[in-house]
Amino acid sequence: MRIGKECWKFSKRKFQLCAPFGQTHSSRRVDHNQVQVELRELGNTGLKLSCVGFGASPLGNVFGTVSEEDAIASVREGFRLGINYFDTSPFYGGTLSEKVLGKTLKALGVPRDNYIVSTKCGRYVEGFDFSAHRVTRSIDESLERLQLDFVDILLCHDIEFGSLDQVVNETIPALQKLKEAGKTRFIGITGLPLEIFTYVLDRVPPGTVDVILSYCHHSINDSTLEDLLPYLKSKGVGVISASPLAMGLLTQSGPPQWHPASSELKTACQAAAAYCKEKGKNISKLAMQYSLSNKDISSVLVGMNSVRQVEENVAAAMELATGGKDQETLSEVEAILKPVKNQTWPSGIQQS
Repeated sequence: MRIGKECWKFSKRKFQLCAPFGQTHSSRRVDHNQVQVELRELGNTGLKLSCVGFGASPLGNVFGTVSEEDAIASVREGFRLGINYFDTSPFYGGTLSEKVLGKTLKALGVPRDNYIVSTKCGRYVEGFDFSAHRVTRSIDESLERLQLDFVDILLCHDIEFGSLDQVVNETIPALQKLKEAGKTRFIGITGLPLEIFTYVLDRVPPGTVDVILSYCHHSINDSTLEDLLPYLKSKGVGVISASPLAMGLLTQSGPPQWHPASSELKTACQAAAAYCKEKGKNISKLAMQYSLSNKDISSVLVGMNSVRQVEENVAAAMELATGGKDQETLSEVEAILKPVKNQTWPSGIQQS
C-alpha cells in the first residue's frame, strides 16, 4: 500500500515520520522500544493480535513472483515492527504460501509463542472439500509445510461454497477434535456473505466457534460488518477483517480485471481514488486507517510481500494511533461512494 508523499523511516530503536520534501517534523520522533503496532484481544481466546495482520497469500506468488529473500525480509520487518499475526491457506499459490511462510517464520529464530499463525482448510486448488476426512488430513499437511507442531487458529475456508449444514454437522465437529488433539488452539470460519456466520453460529453450541474472518465488509465502501459486531460479541466470537482495500477497489491503480464488483461500484471507487489523488491524498492509506479504526475488530489482514509494503501499512497504523485519520477527506470520499454504499457481489453456491 502506497501512502503518498509522507513516509516513515524505521530503525532498530526508533521510527520517525518524514515530512514531504522541504519540511521537518522533529516532534514526531518516537522511541520504537515503547511504541509498536497495537495489540487487540481476539474474542474469548486470550490471544492478542497485532491490529495489522500479515496476509501471506502474496508469498504464494498470487500477485507476482516473490523471492525467498524478499519474503524472509518482509516477515522479519513486520515482526520487528510489532506484527505478530500471520495468515495463510493451502489454497494460496497451491500450498506455496504455507511453505514460504513456514521458512520465513523459522528464519526469525524466535520462540513459537512470539507469533500467531492461522491457516485454513476446505478450499484447495483442486476445489472445495469440507468433509471430516479431508480437513483432518489437511491440517497435518499444513503443519508439515509450515514446519510447526500446531497452528493458533484453523479456519474453514469460504464456507459459502459448501453445504452450510455439512459445515455445522461434520466439519466443525472434526475441527473440534483437531483442537482437542492439540493441532490447533482455536477454530473458526471464513467467507464473504455475512449471513453464513449467523447461520452457523446459531446452530452450534456456544463457544464452539472461536473466530470469524470476514472480508470486504469493513471498508469505506462497505461497512456492513459493523452491524454484525454486537451479535458476534454476544457469542464470544473474535473478529478478523481482511481486504481493507476491497480487493483493489480502493487503490489508485484500481482492481484487477476479474474483480466481481459491478461496473457502477468500480466507477464510483475510481472517482473516489481520482479525487484523493487530486487532493494529494492516498485512498489506500485512508482505507487502511478506516478499517483499523474500529477496535472491536481484532486485526485487519492485508497482503504483503515486501519490506516497503510492511513499513507503509505499519506507518498508517502508527499515524492513526498518534494523530487520527483524515476525517475531512474521509467524509468527502464517503459522499462520493454514497450511491454504492454497502453494495456487494454474489459468492458461493445456492444453499438448500
